[in-house]
Amino acid sequence: MSSVFSTLHESLQQVLAQRLDWTELREVQERTYAAVAAGNDTLVIAPTAGGKSESALIPVMDDLLRHGRPGIACLYLSPLKALINDQEERFSAFCIPTSLSVMKWHGDVARGERSWKEGEPPHFLMITPESLEVLLQEPTLSSALRQVRYIIIDELHAFVESERGVHLKVLLDRMDAVARRKIQRIGLSATTGNPDEVLRWLSDKRHGEALVAVPSAPQEKQFRFIVEPEESKRTDALARIVSGKKSLVFVNSRSVAEHLAQSLAGRIKNLHIHHSSLSPATRKSAEDAFSSDSGACIICTSTLELGIDIGDLDVVVQVGPPSSVSSFLQRMGRSGRRGKAAYVAWILKSPCELLCSCAIIECAMERSTEILTPLKKPYPVLLQQLFLYLHRRKTASRRQLGTELLSHPAFVFIGEGELQDLISHLISTGYLTADGELLMPGNEAERVFGRSNWKDLYSVITGGGEYRAVTPDGDVIGNLDARFVRSHEDGGISLGGQSWSVIKRDEGHNLVVVVPGAAESSRIFWTGGGGEEGYSPLVCRMIQKIRARGSLLPLPEPEQELLRQAFERIPDGAGESGLFVCERVSAHGREVFILSLQGSRFNRILSLLVKRELGGPVQVRYNDFSVRVQRAGNDGAATRVLSAIQRIRHLPRLTVGDALPLPPDEAGKFGRLLPLPLYRGMILADYYHIDEYMALIRDIPVSIGSDVAPPDPGTEPATSPGENPEHASFRTELSQ
Repeated sequence: MSSVFSTLHESLQQVLAQRLDWTELREVQERTYAAVAAGNDTLVIAPTAGGKSESALIPVMDDLLRHGRPGIACLYLSPLKALINDQEERFSAFCIPTSLSVMKWHGDVARGERSWKEGEPPHFLMITPESLEVLLQEPTLSSALRQVRYIIIDELHAFVESERGVHLKVLLDRMDAVARRKIQRIGLSATTGNPDEVLRWLSDKRHGEALVAVPSAPQEKQFRFIVEPEESKRTDALARIVSGKKSLVFVNSRSVAEHLAQSLAGRIKNLHIHHSSLSPATRKSAEDAFSSDSGACIICTSTLELGIDIGDLDVVVQVGPPSSVSSFLQRMGRSGRRGKAAYVAWILKSPCELLCSCAIIECAMERSTEILTPLKKPYPVLLQQLFLYLHRRKTASRRQLGTELLSHPAFVFIGEGELQDLISHLISTGYLTADGELLMPGNEAERVFGRSNWKDLYSVITGGGEYRAVTPDGDVIGNLDARFVRSHEDGGISLGGQSWSVIKRDEGHNLVVVVPGAAESSRIFWTGGGGEEGYSPLVCRMIQKIRARGSLLPLPEPEQELLRQAFERIPDGAGESGLFVCERVSAHGREVFILSLQGSRFNRILSLLVKRELGGPVQVRYNDFSVRVQRAGNDGAATRVLSAIQRIRHLPRLTVGDALPLPPDEAGKFGRLLPLPLYRGMILADYYHIDEYMALIRDIPVSIGSDVAPPDPGTEPATSPGENPEHASFRTELSQ
């Protein structure tokens, strides 16, 4: 490939040479430059620290320097305000020496700094989708957006499957309308199992489309497993691993993070905690801890998975397996930079967790990551956009609303009839008022949205349900779960790794006042998050493959023995894929065991349908790996269950849908305004993924075993084979 570097604008060449000592670009940057320069919407897939930011920035800067584009020429959209804060420094270091200006705009930026002098907007505006929605409501400032030619979307995979992703897509379309041109879109992502589909989702065939996927060459990775059933010994092992080192300790929930920080308090110097319910100042303090040369340890959740630069690390520690390969790759990518081998230590409590961890690593070795599935029925975002449109225009006809809203590709699976049903429901509930052919916000909309001056419409992120914890001086410590606050009696809490006493509660303003210190800190909890969905189907299916063929990892003997213990919980004859039905004897008596390594969502649907088909006193339970059927009879129970599965394979979609209950707390911010038929349709499409389920259950192989099977994985405690949990580490080749 011919060098792009020598063709870049001279000022840009100088910045790259002086800042990074570059005389040429990496492959990912060369290919991205060619794709963007050719006018394509571009998706860049590269590992963490693989040069994605520079890949997007270089062609955009080169164009601006060559052609002197006026106004805001490029928007940088990020899912996190913290990531914008981090990337602002990087963008500024590139841009300011070339006289290109950069500005960040989000809720943590003082209002007085979210503006510019007339005629002097920045060349690069760094913003979240929600803040872009706010900016679009301000006529004077938003006029500068007419000049936008490029939109860079960082960490694109964080958007695709959510309502925020739908909102993002609508905003991208509206930006095209503001600019009166098809603005080029550049998506950046470290992981996705279906990049071609994600690129189509990003581009909507508006431009040419280019995928730039540059995996890193296989590099040596060092892994260490510590399997210990006793929590205190796991904590001791963790303390020894991170002591004196720069380390990130990933856990799978905020509650575990707080509990672990409390357990390690006083044992680890420069210990910090980082999760979404902590104040920005607390999170920033944790991020800054790595700027020193001494050791530092941050206990964190997925908030540090994304591209915030925390510098060189000595070790990444995973406490319990993550739920997905994607999360693992993001976390592992924090280590092993600048020529060093990545070092990941796993602190686990059972052979089952070891097996799941091995499955995650082996998926990564095969370069298999989870596919991303966009929402099909995002009615809540349709509602948001409907009210925003009426708020801007004051009135509109049904036909105008249909033309405006359903033109967005984000709503391609929503028909005109569904929109009209929604409008009729909103009229009947007082959220809309009809004046002849014209519609306008009704009294109920004024009551619900008007009290915030309609600002609640700017975001689809669910707010409320949390209490702010503040000191008597007004310093914000973080947010507490409302259920926890209302059920908590003794007044002692742990937040941000510190102990606090609650001295006052203000129910009207969702506020608690706290002071340092407590007689005995409470184990805190938050509703939601923490991996309720369990392991991804990709991880579960790999577990079945490993059971059939053995692990490909060069595990030391103690870990091999633990894997054998885990294998004993999976019945012989299950094969490398498919459902396997057999009978077993447990503490609850004789039961039918369906090995179904498809993840908890698939197994939940299967369990509901099996119960429906068998009827009577049958009891059905499920987890990530299996479905267990009790009271299905003493003789021939497995055959009856197998017959039920065969019938389920041929059930009509409507019958399956009617058998699935509506889950609690899935309505989101605007979903409670939906009529029941639309709400049910949304749940079936985007919570249960019913179409994908029906396709899978019809095609998946099903077999039956003749022997009574042992217990399934993960249902009973197991112990480490040795007294010392410090098992040897091992190295293997792995692409990030």
